[in-house]
Amino acid sequence: MQPTNITFFSTQPYDKQFFTKCNEQFGNQLTFLETRLNATTASLVEEGSVVCAFVNDKIDATVVKLLAAKKVGIIALRCAGFNNVDIEACRQHNIKVCRVPAYSPEAVAEHALAMILTLNRKTHKAYNRVREQNFSLNGLLGFNLHGKTVGVIGTGNIGKAFCNIMLGLGCKVMAFDIIANKDLESIGVTYHPLLDIYKAADIISLHCPLSDQTRHLINAEVLPFFKQGVMLINTSRGALIDTNDVIDALKSGKIGYLGIDVYEQEEKLFFRDLSEKIIADDTIQRLMSFPNVLVTAHQAFFTQEALTQIAEITLTNIFELNAKKILTHKAAMLV
Repeated sequence: MQPTNITFFSTQPYDKQFFTKCNEQFGNQLTFLETRLNATTASLVEEGSVVCAFVNDKIDATVVKLLAAKKVGIIALRCAGFNNVDIEACRQHNIKVCRVPAYSPEAVAEHALAMILTLNRKTHKAYNRVREQNFSLNGLLGFNLHGKTVGVIGTGNIGKAFCNIMLGLGCKVMAFDIIANKDLESIGVTYHPLLDIYKAADIISLHCPLSDQTRHLINAEVLPFFKQGVMLINTSRGALIDTNDVIDALKSGKIGYLGIDVYEQEEKLFFRDLSEKIIADDTIQRLMSFPNVLVTAHQAFFTQEALTQIAEITLTNIFELNAKKILTHKAAMLV
């Protein structure tokens, strides 16, 4: 089989490192572009190339039409989410779309735990204090996780891994999903309606995909049902929460702690060094002004194991699609 030309968008140095290493067994021709894929940059794709895209690339109907004109037959997403892709437009233009349905779910689940522990025990503040020779404990008071009630919204691969972690810490785990996971139920996770979880949980962690049904799942209508001072963690998709409503809840004290690894307008900010620039996004600036808010820049997936699996599964998907084989990772096929 002839080597495949693959054009990567939104690439960082680590993408080049892991994909180049993995590609030694495939022999593809790889082109790495730092720019994001959109209607303007679609012209950079070589005719007949496979396009490899990431979470903040915009693959709407216009872009799909431009790629089809370039005889692109495959769009390979190196992520699990696909809300940034017009799937119906791809189907109409006979473009295959695949993704990485699961890559080290433990990586994201462990990052959610890291955010919980950081917000609770304030280790980031303690680190800065000690470096300035301030050894006071005032203002660093936390609480035991053991015995707390944790609400998990979405129990797919990542949510399941997160449930296991929280059970191991001695927490009571309440979950919501369309279908209950029998394995989780057998080890103590209980499934409940969302409203029951909102009312009971000390910590709520979001692990569901973004869809029309889940967009702004956390909003001004449901926040009054939350426990006062609840901790909210989002490592899934930024638009699961209505950010302005959450800011109001932070101001009132309804939300006592907020940890987000994703942000609804992150495509303008994340994966870029803006340290020398003025950020015009007043919402993210307001969020970062709260002492009880922790923001990381879509970092939850960022482990050696996860990046290795992303590269291996993405290149395997492309190879098998070109060979007209059934994908090893069946859930990877979207169109």
